[in-house]
Amino acid sequence: MTPDERLLPLEGVENFRDYGGYAVPGGLRVVRGRLWRSAHHGGATDADLARIASLGLSAVVDLRRPTERANQPSRRPEGFTARVIDCDHGDQAEPPHVAFLRETDLSAQSARAFFLDYYRTAPFEPRHQELFSRYFEALGEGRAVLIHCTAGKDRTGLLAALTHHLLGVRPEDTAADFELTNRAARIEARLAQVTEALTQSLGRQPSETAVRAFLGVEGAYLQAAFAAIRERSGSVESYLADLGVDDRAADRLRDLWLEPAQA
Repeated sequence: MTPDERLLPLEGVENFRDYGGYAVPGGLRVVRGRLWRSAHHGGATDADLARIASLGLSAVVDLRRPTERANQPSRRPEGFTARVIDCDHGDQAEPPHVAFLRETDLSAQSARAFFLDYYRTAPFEPRHQELFSRYFEALGEGRAVLIHCTAGKDRTGLLAALTHHLLGVRPEDTAADFELTNRAARIEARLAQVTEALTQSLGRQPSETAVRAFLGVEGAYLQAAFAAIRERSGSVESYLADLGVDDRAADRLRDLWLEPAQA
């Protein structure tokens, strides 16, 4: 699949795309059209909702905190029946990135340092571990799943990358999928609007490079997350086992989510 084939262009939802379809050694590939990722759906138009309804989702994993969900409630298609997986555990008054924006110099350097630190700790947040575990349970049903957070790039990107690792996707393809956010999130088109919104919210204007850092991702962020996982858990497989995805469960998920590359 090309990047264009992965993207589902919607009017009010950013970064909506298929993270399946990647090749796996042995002449296999991840199933297409049933693994979806995106930003939040608070601004979804009626046309967007109709398009989302056509995907036949069985589960939607909302990785946001309760405050984020309350501030930008998800719009759902008419007759929506998918199971929503979310979590109220460990809520904070405001998300860490908002607190960071309020308290620091808003430079590109501080933004990058923030994200590197965030990715080192995010895999071990109890709330994330609960959500990730429930997500992998949902994958065991073998039906279409959507994962999203606010921007669809950090929490969502980490969970998609863990899925790719489990299924045997090549690291370079996992990295490419992660960095596709830099195109799918329409950073250039949204730069002025987001800068203005942050300026009004914070009472000071962040630099353009800082806003770019917050809208996009770097491969180093994902590398930091996986390095922390290996350091603290011994291996990615041990980390997944702690989430309930032991060797037997992993084999079953591969049976469900891999198909012949020529299918």
